Parts: sequence; structure tokens; C-alpha cells
Amino acid sequence: MEPCHCNCNSATTVEKKRILSLTDWFREYWKIALSCLLLVGGIVLNVTENVFFTQKPVALIWFIIAYLPVGVPVMREAYERILEKDFFSEFALMSIATIGAFCIGEYPEGVAVMVFYAIGELFEEHAVDKAKRNIEALLDVRPEITTVIRAEHAIAVNPREVQIGEIIELKAGERVPLDGVMMSDFSTFNTAALTGESVPRTIRCGEEVLAGMIVNDKMIRMKVLKLFNDSALARILRLVEEASERKAPAELFIRKFARIYTPIVMLLSLLIVILPALWSCWSASFDFQFHDWLYKALVFLVISCPCALVISIPLGYFGGIGAASHLGILFKGSNYLDAIIKVNTVIFDKTGTLTEGNFEVQLCQPAQSVTQEQLIFWTASAEQHSLHPIAKAIVNYAYRLNIPLSQTNEVTEIAGHGLQTTITGQTVLVGNMKLMHRYHISFPEELSQTVETIVICAIDNEYKGYFLLSDTLKEDAQEAIFNLKKLNIHNIQILSGDKQSNVTALAEKLGIDKAYGNLLPEDKLRHIEALKRNPDLQIAFIGDGMNDAPALAISHVGIAMGGLGSDAAIETADVVIQTDHPAKVATAIQVGKYTHRIVLQNIYLAFVIKLVILILGACGIASLWEAVFADVGVALIAILNASRIQEKMR
Repeated sequence: MEPCHCNCNSATTVEKKRILSLTDWFREYWKIALSCLLLVGGIVLNVTENVFFTQKPVALIWFIIAYLPVGVPVMREAYERILEKDFFSEFALMSIATIGAFCIGEYPEGVAVMVFYAIGELFEEHAVDKAKRNIEALLDVRPEITTVIRAEHAIAVNPREVQIGEIIELKAGERVPLDGVMMSDFSTFNTAALTGESVPRTIRCGEEVLAGMIVNDKMIRMKVLKLFNDSALARILRLVEEASERKAPAELFIRKFARIYTPIVMLLSLLIVILPALWSCWSASFDFQFHDWLYKALVFLVISCPCALVISIPLGYFGGIGAASHLGILFKGSNYLDAIIKVNTVIFDKTGTLTEGNFEVQLCQPAQSVTQEQLIFWTASAEQHSLHPIAKAIVNYAYRLNIPLSQTNEVTEIAGHGLQTTITGQTVLVGNMKLMHRYHISFPEELSQTVETIVICAIDNEYKGYFLLSDTLKEDAQEAIFNLKKLNIHNIQILSGDKQSNVTALAEKLGIDKAYGNLLPEDKLRHIEALKRNPDLQIAFIGDGMNDAPALAISHVGIAMGGLGSDAAIETADVVIQTDHPAKVATAIQVGKYTHRIVLQNIYLAFVIKLVILILGACGIASLWEAVFADVGVALIAILNASRIQEKMR
């Protein structure tokens, strides 16, 4: 008998999922569907003057049954809020309004308020879920199983169990679960989970591989450098999760506003009934109809519900964060979406920000007293544990020439200068000319005239030679400056620890007027502090290195390059650009501006429509049906408007 090739299991699985989704749909929507059917049915029976329905108890019972599926959850929420001493929540307001409608015999309106409120809540949930799914689809892609090589055997384990230093094996199409270093010759990777772009990236032996990347073409092996919860992807997920906790000023204002506004609205609704009643006691000519004035009070109560504002403003900011994440830009809070639109001064670090940061050794020039191999040995041994791009270039240069390195202990980094260590009992200094001046070490005078980046090595305070390195401008660096100027940001500067001649040459290429070189981290800090004394300047600093962390922290908006950037820079920054593209700075500002525009539209929309319906209600023209539109209808429009952020920024 021939085996079956019809993929029955797959078909069964699909059928089960379809049945499950139908079950979920029924469980979620049956209450609203039932209330809607009963509401429409009741209105039809009432309009056609059905004999059965004209009996008042029948109509009352009918509409109570229609009310309960959507009304009970709201009343339960109101009760729970009251237990928490939140007496004036929107749930309490809706409960009072609908119970009041039943008390004066306006059954359909009472049910309609709750039905449309439930529909509004449903739209809100779906809009928020959509924004969340955009983020989760981009980020939460960590595999649950990976293959680790132990005692020459391939074992499938949970990535959380893999330790630093272990070797894992990945097949083509598999997602990288942990950060590590490539051990195979090379492979191409899809980096969309980290950068928002699916352009393949080639990674070679010895280069960094990050969790979330997908192996494109062949099996590879890599050594794990970080535990599961310390990976780049885990860090991004934490940043996005924490973003919702940092609220924009508009969100904080609306929260405070709602806490004051709702009790005032309830008091005014009460006065709409009480004041005419008191006036009727004084004036015999005034005909007070309790039913009419209570109805007006209920209309006022429903119109005044702040649902549209409370829902749409946070949703607008959440949509902005989600849209930016899709573009490879992570805002650590909605407050930074507001802050970035005020930026009028942009300051760039140079290396790794405007330039590739991928230095290559162009020349290795030893002094007469040493050989080239000795100079490379001392310098690369000292630099091997540094994360700086220049250090990596020298270490890679040593690897290519197969020069073994010595282990070093107690390496002392001297910020903005270089480092000091001991190798085979000798004191080794590796760094720039400032380091040599600091230790009073003489070196050839012509090095001071060199434009390119130079690294000098000294042994026991004696000059031993230098390395000449070059860096390249990022492809989109000129585009970045052009886009910022299009946004009317013309105060653009460069601050760098590199030589002034290098920084000036780069600034001229990019059309930047102000460029400062030979700066230590504290010099960058002082420069930004001086700029901040001018209250008209709102400063964004863009950097990637550990030494940029103080400048990122003190600027109004700190923007870190997340791909090559150090952990310190990424943790300190307010915004992280995962693609390492400086052109995304302008994109981040555009996302902030578009989000702000949508939020303002929602605020104006809600206030204008509610004000119009309130005036109509006060004149006795608007009914509870118009009040429902002023509340739930405006909320729905605001939600749909906020959802446009996701589509606009694609």
C-alpha cells in the first residue's frame, strides 16, 4: 500500500485553527451581537406598534435583556473602580446615564449608549492590537530551540540554557537566538528584526552576529558572547515595553484633565435637574417637567464623556512608536515623540555615526629599533579587548598576518587618548598624539601634519612606530544632512575626538559649517552645556560610542546608533536607530511631527463636535442618539484617525 502524500495532518491543523478562530470570535463578540439584534428588533417592534410589544412590562424586559450583555461588564468595571476610590470614572458616568434613561422610559436610548460604547471599546482594542502586532512582528522573533555543540554532539536545547563561550549551529532559514561571533567563513543574513530592513548583510568569520538575524544561505557555527536575556534583541524588546510607561505631556494632561473634568460634568448634570426644580418653586409661571429636564441632563452626561480623548491620544502616541519601530527607530517613550519635534540643533559624533567606523590599516610604520611584526604584536595585544573600531581594525590586521597576540591584564583606558597596559613586563602605551604628549614621549614631527587617523605605540616611554588608518563616509551621510535642512534645521555640528583636520575635511564634504575635533568626552559635554544656556536651542545629539553616553544624557534628545553602538550609548539614549543610518534622524523627526499632528486633530475634533452637540442639547434639539454620536462616534473617528499613523509611515 502506497503512503499518503495528501498532507492530511496539515489540513487538519488548518481546520482546527479555523474552528478555534470561530470559537474565539463567538466568545468575544456574542454579547455585542446579541444586544445589537435585540436593540434593532425592539426598535422595529416599537415602530410597527406590535400588539405584543405595546405592553410596557414586555418592552422593559426586552430592553433589559438587550442591555445586560453590554451593560453588566461596564457596571462591574465601575464598581471595581469605586472600590479603588475612583468614583468618577467613565464607566460610572456611562452606568448612571443608561440607568437614568431606563428610569424615564427611554429604553432604546439606554441600550444604544451601552452598545455603541462597547463597539467603541472593540475598535480601540483592535487598533491597539494592530499597533502591538506591528511591534511584535518586527521584534519578538526569538526561537525557543537551538542546536548547541557539546562534546562533538549536536544537542537541541532552549536558548536560555546556552552559556557564554558555547558553540551553536544554525541551518539556512533559522533565526539566530543569541548574540555571538561568526566562526564559519561567511554567510548572508536577513537583519529586518533589528534594522527594519530586509536587505541581506554578509557577515564574515570573526564578525558579530546578533539575535534576531536569519541565516540566508548555508549552515553556520557561531560562538555565544551573551546570555539569552542580554542579547541585542532582548534589549530592544525591553526598550519597547518600557516605552509605553513614559507618557507624553498631552497624555499626562488628559489623565489629570479627566480626573477633574468627569466629576464637574456629573455635578453640572445634577444641576441641570436641580436648578430648574428650585426655580419652579420661586416662579409659578415656570412649568417644571422632571422627565424633560432629567432627559436633558442625561444627554449632557453622555455628550460630556471624555472617551474620545482618553482613548485616541494614547493610541496616537502608541501608533507613532509602532510606526517608528517598523522603520528601525525605537522611541523609549511617547514623551520623546513630542520632544524630537522641537529639535532645531543637531550635533553628530563622527566615527560610527557619520562614517562607517570600519577602519582599515593603510600603513604600519615601525621605528628603526623594532620590526613591523613586533610593532603589530605590541599594539594589537594591547587593543584586543577594546570595542573601539580603530582597535578592532588593528587586531584584525594582526589576525590577517597570523601574528599571535599576548594576553594582557589591567588595561587602563584613558578617555580621548588611548590605553596603557603591561606586556611581557614592559609598559605599553597605544593611542593618539595627545597620549604621547601626556607622557612626554617624543615622536616624528611630520605625524602632526598628517590628515589621516594615526595610532602611535610606545614601549617603556619610547616611541616604537605608528599605524595609519582610514575610515569611509556612510552612504546616506549627505542625505542625512540634506533631509535635516529640508526640515529647516540648519544648526548642524560635528563633535569628535578625531583630529581637527579630519573633522574639518568631513564637514566640508557634508556642507556642515561648525565642526570641532580633538575633543575629550568632557569637552563634548561642556560644548553641549554651553549651547543649552541658550533657551531657544533644542539639541539632539547623535552618537554611538561609550564616550558619547554623557553627551547623549545631557542633550534634550539623545539618539544612539543601535547596530554598532555601545551598550552604554544605547541605554543612555532616548531614541535608538537600529539601522545605523544617520538619515533616519530626519525620519524620526517626521514620525514625531506626524504623530503630534494626529493627536492635535483628535483633540480639536473631540472638543468641537462635543461643544456643538452640547449647545444643541441645551436648546432641547439633541437627543440621546446625537449624544451617543458625540461620545462613541467621535471616539471611533479619533481611533481611525490615529490608526492612519501606521499606514502613513510605511
